[in-house]
Parts: sequence; C-alpha cells; structure tokens
Amino acid sequence: MTFLEHATDAIRDALGDRTRVLFVPFASSDPGAYTELMRKALASLGLRVDGLHEADDAARAVQAAEAFFVGGGNSFRLLRALGRLRVLDAIGRAVRQGVPYLGASAGSNVACPTIRTTNDMPIVEVPSLSALGLIPFQLNPHYLDPDPGFAHQGETRQQRIEEFLEENDVPVLGLREGTWLRVTGAQAALSGASTGRLFRRGVPPANVPAGTDLSFLLETTPRFDAGP
Repeated sequence: MTFLEHATDAIRDALGDRTRVLFVPFASSDPGAYTELMRKALASLGLRVDGLHEADDAARAVQAAEAFFVGGGNSFRLLRALGRLRVLDAIGRAVRQGVPYLGASAGSNVACPTIRTTNDMPIVEVPSLSALGLIPFQLNPHYLDPDPGFAHQGETRQQRIEEFLEENDVPVLGLREGTWLRVTGAQAALSGASTGRLFRRGVPPANVPAGTDLSFLLETTPRFDAGP
C-alpha cells in the first residue's frame, strides 16, 4: 500500500470540493522531500499541494489556505517552527472559521491543547507545550498495546498516559495504526480500520471501535497542571 492510500477516501471527503492544500512539513528534517512525497500521494485526488516552507510570506499563505495538511515527524520540531513563523494562532483561527485541518502523527498532536501526549523525544527546545487547541482533549497517535510476550517489561504506553492523567485531568484518545478522528462541528467519531483506546481519570481504559460517536469529548473542560 502506498503512502496515505488507506486514507484517500477520508481525505477527499474531508476536503469536499477544495482543490488546494497548504502542506505544513516542519515536523520533518527535510521539508522539501516531504512535500514532494505529499504531492505524489494527493495527485490522484486532483489536489494541488503547496508547501508552507516555499511561501515568501508564511502568514499570507496561511490566510489564503483552502485547507491545511500538517504532516508527521517530530512534534517538538513542528511546534517550534510554527512558533518561529508566528502562524500557530493564525492556523487556529482559520480552522475555527471553517478551513479544513488534516493532521498526521505530529500534525494530530498539535491539534490538541498541548503536545504533552506525544511519543516524540524533545529534540529541540520549545517555549511552551501549548498547541492549537482545535479539540479540548489529547490524542496519542501510534498507540501501542503492551506485548505480554516481550522479555523487557519496561514502561508501556498505557502507563505513560496514566502518568499524564495523574497530573492532568484531560481525556486521552489513543489512535492505533490505521485509525483517525473525524471532527465536524459538534460531532466527533473514530474512523478507520482498527480501534482506539480511551483514557480518562478515574475510569478504566476502554477500547473504542471504529464508528464510535465521541462527540461527548468535545464538551471536555481540560485541566492541565500549571507548573510551579
């Protein structure tokens, strides 16, 4: 299966009749190569892909965007780049005004209130972990279940998320490979070929089948640790 082939129908459905996508490639160490990969992947949909790194004026490119696709890679590197370009708030405003937002991996992490539930190593310093806040809860892309047959019984993804919940009263939706969250207005649902795993403080973790209505999570009032 080629890059993004499993999600082609979902991408087309999310974009509607839009023909141009502003691709945000800054989670990658090679934005140019990543943008070319995205161009090839979306060519079959008749979409024109413009890389934000190619824009002479990043703020103007964001304002003119028909749709955003924020790619995967390292969430810390992505958030730092958006801050340095001063487009984080502008992207958030555009999406709240109706511009579609698609995010893969790190691009999903920055759609959350913070990137505190990313799996990535903090390879660069960021002034703040606060992100776009397009949804009021957290995601954990590439969620992995514990392997009982693995000899090294180290910390699992579930344990890490439970540690997050000890300090922050915010639901976390783990996205197993092949799944994605679709949010339209006040509606949210899990889609894809696999299942998710929902974590909430004081509630046992639960598997979430594809097609599950998760709209209630959009009513979350996040309570994050404010630090010292």
